[in-house]
Amino acid sequence: MRDYRKYEVWKNAHDMVLFVYKQVIPSFPSTEQYDLARQMKRAAYSISFNIVEGCGRNSDSDFAHFLDMSLGSTHELEYCFLLGKDLGYIKEEEFRKIYRKINEIKAKLINLIKSVRRS
Repeated sequence: MRDYRKYEVWKNAHDMVLFVYKQVIPSFPSTEQYDLARQMKRAAYSISFNIVEGCGRNSDSDFAHFLDMSLGSTHELEYCFLLGKDLGYIKEEEFRKIYRKINEIKAKLINLIKSVRRS
C-alpha cells in the first residue's frame, strides 16, 4: 500500500479543499449554500478522497482507476469555479489564480496516472 501523504498532488488537492471551505464558500450568497456550494465542496474533497482510496488498493490498475476518478473530480471542480465566476461570486483575478492551481493538480494527476500505468 502507498502512503498518500507522500504524494505532492494529494497535498495540493488537500490545500484546495481547505481553500474551498475556508475562502470560497463563505463568500457565496446564502442562496447558493445548498446548490453550487455543496457541489463545489463534493468535487473538491472527491479529488483528495480518490487519491487516498487509490493508495489503499494493492494493484497499480486499481490505483490508476482512482486517480482517473480524481482527475474527473478536478475537471468538475474547475467547472464549478467557472460557473461561480460567471455568476459573479468569484472575481476574475481570483479565478485566474484558482485556474492555475487546478491546472497544476490536473497535470500532476496526469503524470502520476501515466507513471502508474507504465509500472
